[in-house]
Amino acid sequence: MNPGRGGLKPDAITALAADAYVYGSPLVRQLSAVQACLQEGCGTLAPAPFNDFAHAEGPATPGTHVPFAPADLVDALAQLDLSGGPVRLHVPDTGGAYYVLQFVDAWGNAFAYLGPRATGAGEGDWMIVPPGWAGTVPDGVSGVIDAPTSVVSVVGRLACDGPEDMPRVRSLQQELTLTHLGDRAHRTGLPATEPGVPGELRFFEELRVWMGDFPPAAADRAYQDRFQPLGLLEEGLSPYVSAGPVLVRALRRGLALGRLRVEEAARRPAVAAGPPGAWQMVPHLRDHNLDHFGVGTLGSPEWTISDREASYLVRAVAARRGRWLPHGYEALYAHASRDSGGRPLDGAHVYELRLAQPPPVRAFWSLTVYDSPGGHLVANAADRYAVGDRTPGLVRGADGSLTLRLSAERPQDPAGEANWVPVPAGGFRPILRLHLPGQALLDGSYVIPAIERLGERRS
Repeated sequence: MNPGRGGLKPDAITALAADAYVYGSPLVRQLSAVQACLQEGCGTLAPAPFNDFAHAEGPATPGTHVPFAPADLVDALAQLDLSGGPVRLHVPDTGGAYYVLQFVDAWGNAFAYLGPRATGAGEGDWMIVPPGWAGTVPDGVSGVIDAPTSVVSVVGRLACDGPEDMPRVRSLQQELTLTHLGDRAHRTGLPATEPGVPGELRFFEELRVWMGDFPPAAADRAYQDRFQPLGLLEEGLSPYVSAGPVLVRALRRGLALGRLRVEEAARRPAVAAGPPGAWQMVPHLRDHNLDHFGVGTLGSPEWTISDREASYLVRAVAARRGRWLPHGYEALYAHASRDSGGRPLDGAHVYELRLAQPPPVRAFWSLTVYDSPGGHLVANAADRYAVGDRTPGLVRGADGSLTLRLSAERPQDPAGEANWVPVPAGGFRPILRLHLPGQALLDGSYVIPAIERLGERRS
C-alpha cells in the first residue's frame, strides 16, 4: 500500500487514521482485555478459558490492588466464544439478593442484562447464540440472548454483605455455570495478527484483523468503508508489514491525534460542575449502543445517542474511562473529591454527609472511600469499607435522616461511631454506588448533598 492510494495525500491519511482510532479503539481495547483475561487474568481474577467463569474470592479489601474495586460486590467474569455454536448459561436463584450479569460484545456495547431488574432473581437457563444462528431452542430454556459478535464478555457482580455472607455467595458461584452446546469446537484464543508488523502500527493491524472477524452493526459498515485507503479492509497478508516511511509517519501522526481527541473528550465534564463539593456521575456514558437491544436493555431515545457518528467518540471515551461499566439505569457511581467549601477531601479533617432522605434506589446503595490518587482501600481499625442501607446498626435522626461521619479516627460518640465511614489519613475520594437507581436520581431531581467539613482531626 502506497501513500496517495485512493487519491489521498499524507495529511488526509493522517486525518482518516485519527477517525479510525476513535472508531476502532473500543474494539481493540475490548478484545485486548479478552485476550488478557484468557492468558493472564483480570485484576484479582485468575485466567480462565473461553466459556468458563472466573470468580473473585470475595469483595475488595486493602490487599486488593485494583483501583476503585467495590467492597460489597463479588466479581464473576466469563469470556464466551460462540464460533462453535451456542452456550447455555445456568443462573441460580439468589433468594432476592441483588446480582447482575452484563453482556458486552466485541465492540464494547452492553447488549443484554440478567438480574432482578431485567429478569428477576429466580433460577433460569439462557442460551447465548452467535450472529445468524437459526437452530432449535432446547426445552427448559428461559430465553435466548442473541449475541452481535461471536466473542462476548459476561460481567457478573454479586452483592455480598461481608465475610459472613461469603458462604452464600460461594454457593451461587458454584451454580453459575456455562455449557458449550455447539457441534463444533470453539476457539481457544482470538484471531492472530501478523507477527512482522512494526510496533507503532500494531493498533491498525489489530483493528484490521479483528474488524474483519467481528464485523460491526450493518449501520456502521458504510462509515467503516471510509478506511479502505488505510488498508483496514484488506484481507490476507498485512499491508503494514512493509509499509513505506511516508505512510508510517502519516499513520503514526493519526494515531496520536486520535488518542488526543479521546483523551480531551474524556477530560471534559459530562455534566455541569455544579456547586462546590457537588457529586459527579455520568448516567449516559453507555448510551453508545444503538443497534442491539437484548434482554434487559432500554432502546428508548433517553438511553441512545441520536447522532451515530457522535456515538463513536462517546464509545471511545467509555472504553477509556472504565471497561464494563453498566448503563445508568442498572447502576450509577457518584464520586466527590471536594467538600462543600470546594476544598480537597483530606483525612486531616472530620466530615459529615447528611442524607435527609436516602438515595432512591430499588436495590441498594453504599459509600466506599479510597485513597487519592491511587484509588485503593486503606486498612482501618473497624475493618469497615462499605457503609450503606444494608449496614446494620446505623443511627438515624428523629426525622429519619442519616448522617454519616467520615474521619480517619474512630468517633467517640455512639451515634458517630455507629455511622462511621473510615477514611485514609491523607487525600481520599468517596464513591457512592447506587444500584437500580430511581428516576429521581436519573433525572437529577434528587441531589446528593455535598460533604461538610467539621474540623481538624484530633491528635
